[in-house]
Amino acid sequence: MAIRRFRRITILASLLGVFLLYHFLSIRPELYTRSATQLRTPQSTPQSAPNEPPECPPLEGIEDVLVVMKTGVTEALDKVPVHFQTTLRCVPNYIIFSDFEEEIEGVKIHDALRTMDSTVRDTVADFNLYNRLREQGRAGLESADFADEANSNIGKPNNPGWKLDKWKFLPMVQQALTYKNNAKWYVFMEADTYFSWPTLLEWLSHFDPKEPHYIGTETQIADVIFAHGGSGFVVSNPAMQLASNEYATRTVELNEYTDWHWAGDCVLGKVLADAGVPLRYSWPILQNSNVGELDEFAKGFYRKPWCFPAVAFHHLTSHEIRDLYEFEKRRRQQTTSNVLLHRDVFKELIYPELSNVRDSWDNLSDEEHPAITDFHECKTLCSSSRSCAQFVMRDGVCFTGETPRLGVRNPTARSGWILSTIEHMMDHAPRCPHPDFGL
Repeated sequence: MAIRRFRRITILASLLGVFLLYHFLSIRPELYTRSATQLRTPQSTPQSAPNEPPECPPLEGIEDVLVVMKTGVTEALDKVPVHFQTTLRCVPNYIIFSDFEEEIEGVKIHDALRTMDSTVRDTVADFNLYNRLREQGRAGLESADFADEANSNIGKPNNPGWKLDKWKFLPMVQQALTYKNNAKWYVFMEADTYFSWPTLLEWLSHFDPKEPHYIGTETQIADVIFAHGGSGFVVSNPAMQLASNEYATRTVELNEYTDWHWAGDCVLGKVLADAGVPLRYSWPILQNSNVGELDEFAKGFYRKPWCFPAVAFHHLTSHEIRDLYEFEKRRRQQTTSNVLLHRDVFKELIYPELSNVRDSWDNLSDEEHPAITDFHECKTLCSSSRSCAQFVMRDGVCFTGETPRLGVRNPTARSGWILSTIEHMMDHAPRCPHPDFGL
């Protein structure tokens, strides 16, 4: 009897153990999945909440792209994190370069200058900041390193981080190839830039990635025409290989050229030109402007932006980057088009913000009328002209503009727009049956 009772107890205990194990594994899987979620990097595909639009749209071809972001130690903590939840959220392949290796929110930030010739690092004054960082880490930063110097026609020559920045471009090309040498496209961006990936991929589908391509917003210094770095630019794999080989065989010469020069994006443009890869002009597709500065009815350039894709914007705050990301997310519910046009940006982002009067705001009107010092007289002047779309009182002086722009916050300015004129301009704008890719 005792033996049979012991056997029954043993069997019951075994069954209970199996039941508890099954219950533990199947009923409470979160105990196992939570750690995986916590370890998920921004490169993982995020899940959307029920009844919300998909966080990541279908991005055909994005797996063939390596996004290369450039930043610096003095700005990285402020400007990089927002990208993990916006521009980089749905990108499977990206690498971030800086002048200081560290981790930000679990993502490795790579030292773009780690392969720089030691003689250059030890003898060129531009590397003073870099050498301090190598010795002391962030503790080596000084208040002067954060000086917010205004851009001049030769950049920020007194800013330590800006002087160091020009040295990153050529090493970034080599390291990006080492990181992913089979990407078809390398998309370079800065930490205050926003990219519309569906629009970019649709644009790039018109190019053969097996050919050497260098695509960006055209800029010129002396006799070198190059892609403006802040606007973002795109380089195909063959062109990257050519630039890398050029730097590898002419390292000393090109380091001397970089030392003499002040713009690293220009240095890269020269190297590509020397390798036989000229720049393909991209304006207004890649913008050196934020949304407030855009002139979507621009008349004085070789292209009118209205029907062109709007792929990238520059000089953005973290808040503006997040706003653009949410804007595109909402648009995916309302349209089947993968292409964001400048027309759409104006109609959906800019025009709804325009009004007869907006205090503490400067709409960037630029035609000065020094004799007019009253807001209402300024408005009357603009209203009486068929070609005037907006006006502003700035520093007590009236300015008008023929094309509407949103503008920027300015506590001492007061702006207004002639909405009837702007509506007339929209009614008579091109219908854009197809995006104009400038091909």
